[in-house]
Formats: sequence, structure tokens, C-alpha cells
Amino acid sequence: MRAADYDDWITETTSADGRPMHGLNGDILVWNPVTRRRHELTSMGVRVNAETLRAQLEMSGQLDFLDFPYHQAIINGEIPLSIGGGIGQSRTYMALLKKAHLGEVSVTVWPKILKDMCRERDIHVLD
Repeated sequence: MRAADYDDWITETTSADGRPMHGLNGDILVWNPVTRRRHELTSMGVRVNAETLRAQLEMSGQLDFLDFPYHQAIINGEIPLSIGGGIGQSRTYMALLKKAHLGEVSVTVWPKILKDMCRERDIHVLD
């Protein structure tokens, strides 16, 4: 599920060929031949406003998030709304190097269970 407090994924839109759609997202997706799944290179879209934030939090059962300072700032109009996006460097490296997991191109603290699962699949996670 997409984050309810980030991109707007409920606003009704229409495709170029007239089909009804939802969301104001403009991600660039490519095919990952290693995982045989779509691979998101970018995260771009119109961010939530007070109305879409409240609706998406309600749909996802996360209305308690409205108590947090960031969410309150959106609801109260205290921070500017934005259109965001950028190319994910690690995700681009994954695509170029034909890797299955972000941990093969990015160092962070990975949980032992993830490292074990990757090791079983001959995926070399960086420590």
C-alpha cells in the first residue's frame, strides 16, 4: 500500500484515452529482469493537501496520524504544499547493475532476518 500521508493517490483523474483513474503520481517505472517485476526509479507526484490527507488516512485506518506535528501542519495550512520527486540513486544503480535488492547497492543496517533471506537466495547484501 502507498503511504497515506505522502503522494495523493485518490484524486480522480482521466487518462489520455479517457479512462477514469486515480492519483496525481508521475513515477518512472522500468522492468527489472532480475526480480521480474516493475522497478520504481523515481518518486514523483503531487503531495497530499489537507483534504486528501484526511481522506487517505481514513481509508488506510490511520486517522491517529492526524495527532502528529507534520500532519497537523498540513491540516492547519502551516507548511507549503508541494510537488515532489527525484531519481532514486540506489534504485537506478539496482537497475543498471541488475540487482535484486536495494542492499546490494546501498549500505545501511539491515535486520538479520533480511540478511538470512538474501543469503539463501545468493543475494549479497552490503554491511
